[in-house]
Amino acid sequence: MAFSAKTPRSLIKSDLPSPIHRKLRKHKFLYFSNRRKTHQISSTQPQQQLSFLNTNSLNSSDPNSHLHLLYINGKLQEALNYLDSMQELQIPLDEDTAIGMVRLCEWKRAFEEGSKVYCYVSNSSNSLSLRLGNAFLSMFVRFGKLGDAWYVFGKMLERDVFSWNVLISGYAKKGFFDEALCLYHRMLWVGFKPDVYTFPCVLRTCGAVPNLERGKEVHVHVIRFGFEADVDVINALITMYVKCGDLPKARLLFDKMARRDRISWNAIISGYFENGEYLEGIRLFFKMREHWFDPDLMTMTSVISACESLGNERLGREIHGYVIVTGMSADVSVCNSLIQMYFSLGCWETAEKVFDRMEWRDVVSWTAMISGYENNLLPDKALDTYRMMELHGFVPDEITLASVLSACAYLGKLDMGIKLHELAKRTGFISYIIVANTLVDMYSKCKCIDKALEVFHSIPDKDVISWTAIILGLRLNNRCFEALIFFRQMKVSLKPNSVTLVSVLSACARIGGLMCGKEIHAYALRTGMALDGFLPNALLDMYVRCGRMGPAWNQFNSQKKDVSAWNILLTGYAQRGQGKLAVEFFNRMIKSNVSPDEITFIPLLCACSKSEMVTEGLKYFNSMELKYGVTPNLKHYACVVDLLGCAGQLEEAYEFIQEMPIKPDAAIWGALLNACRIHRQVELGEFAAQRIFESDRRSVGYYVLLCNLYANSGKWDEVAKVRKMMKDNGLVIDPGCSWVEVKGKIHAFLSGDDFHPQINEINALLEGIYEKMGVAGLGGRQCDSMDGVEISKAEIFCGHSERLAVAFGLINTVPGTPIWVTKNLYMCQSCHSTIKFISKIVRREISVRDTEEFHHFKDGICSCGDVEILRKALTNTTSERN
Repeated sequence: MAFSAKTPRSLIKSDLPSPIHRKLRKHKFLYFSNRRKTHQISSTQPQQQLSFLNTNSLNSSDPNSHLHLLYINGKLQEALNYLDSMQELQIPLDEDTAIGMVRLCEWKRAFEEGSKVYCYVSNSSNSLSLRLGNAFLSMFVRFGKLGDAWYVFGKMLERDVFSWNVLISGYAKKGFFDEALCLYHRMLWVGFKPDVYTFPCVLRTCGAVPNLERGKEVHVHVIRFGFEADVDVINALITMYVKCGDLPKARLLFDKMARRDRISWNAIISGYFENGEYLEGIRLFFKMREHWFDPDLMTMTSVISACESLGNERLGREIHGYVIVTGMSADVSVCNSLIQMYFSLGCWETAEKVFDRMEWRDVVSWTAMISGYENNLLPDKALDTYRMMELHGFVPDEITLASVLSACAYLGKLDMGIKLHELAKRTGFISYIIVANTLVDMYSKCKCIDKALEVFHSIPDKDVISWTAIILGLRLNNRCFEALIFFRQMKVSLKPNSVTLVSVLSACARIGGLMCGKEIHAYALRTGMALDGFLPNALLDMYVRCGRMGPAWNQFNSQKKDVSAWNILLTGYAQRGQGKLAVEFFNRMIKSNVSPDEITFIPLLCACSKSEMVTEGLKYFNSMELKYGVTPNLKHYACVVDLLGCAGQLEEAYEFIQEMPIKPDAAIWGALLNACRIHRQVELGEFAAQRIFESDRRSVGYYVLLCNLYANSGKWDEVAKVRKMMKDNGLVIDPGCSWVEVKGKIHAFLSGDDFHPQINEINALLEGIYEKMGVAGLGGRQCDSMDGVEISKAEIFCGHSERLAVAFGLINTVPGTPIWVTKNLYMCQSCHSTIKFISKIVRREISVRDTEEFHHFKDGICSCGDVEILRKALTNTTSERN
């Protein structure tokens, strides 16, 4: 037998000090002199040598017999005290008594006590006999102390197959699979023949690695040593092959078995399930019953899990009926599997019935309910169940905490999330990465990104989910620039998955990071992830939101055209206010036999609104349910209010809200408030604002709309009141921020930013442009066409950061290069006019995407057609005439 290269040449050095001896020598009551005593047990030893002993502590007739009685009765502590007395008097311990003491320590899981026995024995002899050595081996392996087991193994004068089996199984159970296999080969090399207990352990190790080649080699050994007919060994071979993914070989062995037991059936059935062959596994389950083998709890839990994976509710209910008939419904593990299955199938009410009928529950039962509610978008029920779990005295585990934290994240329950964070710290569950990752997600979604960063930085071994959670969290909190930085840091040590790339692409789309998005696209193509999950649509969304409709169409034509892909392109046309193109694209979608969903009609109605296609928009809204089977929800009603309101039909919009079949939410009243802002209808706008603040006092956007309404109407006292209300509620308007990408690098500019390295050049360039605007009669820094109201409003709600970004782009790019800018707020009339002028005098194409739409400037003309500006001018003229 060839010796494995991984096998250590010297398994252990017997002259090294024992790990246990080093550890326990410091204790005073275990002190041994350096001079070892070797007492031989003899029946002729004079009795008078023991006459001076205290009879209360030692039996003068035979100390070993008395010690034997103590450990036989399970009195471990008394036995150890008695052993201490024997040690002080240097009375030898016979082998049978020592073995009994060791087995009692192993049975009681008493490591410290077992170590004391070992020290006493090793102090009396430099070597161990076979029986005593095997006893110590078994004990130390049971305690997981492989270093001590090695030392014992090295001190044994003689070893048998049991010695090797115990050591091999010890390494395998601790996850040292390669070392276990090396020990097996060393065992063969020194001439020991494996037995029926060796092969199952070694084969489980091959399956755990998994290492099919090693497993096949052991299979040859099974045949060579004549164990090919042993049921236990063949069961282990079947398990090994299914773990290594070789189902045909496992099935061949199973079919050739002359005699099978329940374990044989369980091995092959679970093997098919583990390899995704659920239907064949189910067939074997029914075949098992035909052969008069009754399934056990392990069989049923795996079959129930298979029904869950298949998504077959009918089969799952049949299996549930069989469980009830056979009386297995009283077992908690079976009920837990049923709960998980029903939740996975969306039958949460049936899962509740199973849970309610359970006579006894464990923490897994409660966790199954909590995670099931959370996965079925019932976070309120998840939190209620957790509270009930606490009342029943159950302590949550790491899975429970992660599920409850996910529910808190969904509901924005920051207070409860903080309490769970404290609980995780107290119980030590914070060290579990699943809990830490969920905390990052919870804090991010509750808008506490700094706290999320604190938790993230405290994770010692971050995985892909950790990085993805913080990247997505930064994106959700509008810190996209940092999200890209974290992504670059992540790539140094970890390979991102498709979910990570989707999160980063969302950040790129938010700030217009086209080159970064293209890099990610190239990375996805190189790594073969370009078609994984939602990644194709994320790439499409990135190109659309970066204003590159050409590359977006290329991506659209190269991927699967599901309804989400059509919706993304439709959103692109809506953002550009291209209502006619949006309608044409929608009709093309219908001709392609793609059924629209509820999301489809949102960008379609928005496109009609921006293009003032009121008739077409109402037609599509009225046809949603009748023609396409899509029931309108609150978002669709808000789109119709915006459609009517932006077209100046405010009374019709208000009547539409009054006639709605469902209660309007803040977004619907917000659409009416926006229309009132555009058309300066203060009274109706105030009414809409009152309705909004009845249900939502935390959204900054509604306060900004109301401020705009008052500012447009010159009611600056009211503006001050609204801003004070915001301050009292702890709300702050985000400062104007614009991003521009130059030579693949994204640069950010805040309103009033004076710290940029090139700020002097930027300001000088802008001053020169303002002078040219003045000469051209366009009013310089602030346009002549703007009144004081518009100027003041622009200073508060715009910030003019896009001017800095455009000027930076002009300075750092060659003439003729298009400039693309993304902004977090809306573009004011002054900036709009300024950038129109710049595009004309420098003969450059400049695109600015604000919160409302794309503005593509070329030769002094904007793609929006100055619709908003003309609308405002018309409103001003009408007000003056009145």
